[in-house]
Amino acid sequence: RKETKDRIDEERKHQTEACIVRIMKDRKHMTHNDLINEVTRQLASRFQPNPMNIKKRIEGLIEREYLERCEDRKSYNYLA
Repeated sequence: RKETKDRIDEERKHQTEACIVRIMKDRKHMTHNDLINEVTRQLASRFQPNPMNIKKRIEGLIEREYLERCEDRKSYNYLA
């Protein structure tokens, strides 16, 4: 049971990150709310992502230098 849930959570993390990168690669620059809404919309057919989990994935991508937070602190630029 727990292994299955952990595996699903891990898979969803990767799906969420891949979705964020795809969107940002296409758009180059987006506000936080627009990005959250677009990720939620695109992943809705697979699962209902939690906005806090999306935010954690965005933070992880910023740490790994796929994205950068803009000076206004409300939007992101694609870097990779």
